[in-house]
Amino acid sequence: MTTINPAAGLEIRPFAVEIPQADLDDLRERLGRTRFAPAAPGDSWDYGTPQSYLREMVERWKTFDWAAVENRLNGYPSFVTEIEGQPLHFLHVRSPHEGATPLLLAHTYPGSVLDFLDMIDQLVDPVGHGGRAEDAFDVVIPSMPGFGFSTPMVGEWTMARVARSYDTLMRALGYDSYGIHGSDAGAMIGRELAILDPEGFRGAHVLHLFSFPSGAPGEMDEFGEKEYAALGHMQWFQSVGAYNTMNASRPQTVAAGLADSPVATLAYHELFESFGNGTSLVSADQVLAQATLYWLTNTYATAARYHYAEQRSGAEPVVSTGRIGVAVFKDDFQTIRSLAERDNARIEHWSEFPRGGHYAAMEVPDDVVGDLRVFFG
Repeated sequence: MTTINPAAGLEIRPFAVEIPQADLDDLRERLGRTRFAPAAPGDSWDYGTPQSYLREMVERWKTFDWAAVENRLNGYPSFVTEIEGQPLHFLHVRSPHEGATPLLLAHTYPGSVLDFLDMIDQLVDPVGHGGRAEDAFDVVIPSMPGFGFSTPMVGEWTMARVARSYDTLMRALGYDSYGIHGSDAGAMIGRELAILDPEGFRGAHVLHLFSFPSGAPGEMDEFGEKEYAALGHMQWFQSVGAYNTMNASRPQTVAAGLADSPVATLAYHELFESFGNGTSLVSADQVLAQATLYWLTNTYATAARYHYAEQRSGAEPVVSTGRIGVAVFKDDFQTIRSLAERDNARIEHWSEFPRGGHYAAMEVPDDVVGDLRVFFG
């Protein structure tokens, strides 16, 4: 069934994930022919993804049940549309409760719509999961342009452009008021919507705000141990986050290897290991589900291009005026509140959690859901 929204002019078509068996057979054959790089001294995360980790994960990948992931995805209503010539895939799950809050969930890099599978049922049916009917959400989960099934990628996309397209999508679905939640790239899109602050915007709930010292006199005078530890974590990540530089400068060079080798794709997913420090609560099967989706859709090249587009966008710093809530998780970037409040005028909610990291939606989904209920309640 095709739906056309006259106001937005969008044609919305049902979609189902149907990966050909030949593609799955090809993946397993490639895994069976893997040539591993020689291990670095100590075979530790200090050098990047260890050979021992890859060997273990490749063996697990050979018997990974992609059909179960596909069936789970197809258990939710899924659609495709086109905005500015760009195919856009999304899940749209309506709550059985009247008056549910429309909520867009914006996934991470290198994540996908799979980020939120453990949250959907709790959000749309709170009564069945320890909540109240008034806590209910209608959930919309897009695949970012160039990610997953939102392909082929048409032109260059910045986070600001994605934010505008998401607003168009929500209006086309009939929502004149909505909120957004996101981490990493999703958090950046959420902040862009808080900058736009479109009519009816209920706020952005994000896991971090990327606010850094500007060098202004006195800016760090009140910093204590907590703030300096947060700066130290950011500096550490900059020292090991070489993928940022590669994606932002030579995305097609990186893409050549990632498109031809599933193990290269898996190695580039080292971020799921909590930035390589081994404290992540993301399971091995969750990592393999994400890597399989990227491989089967051949989308790592276009996913990586966001760094390139952002670096060349020429955007000037802007203070957001829309409503924002921040949830800080123990093993993630620690947003420095004073700097965030300098860059965002309406931070109306702040919470901190003793467990979970950069992929909290997959690691501790109950905590994320609970905080969303508080912020949008």
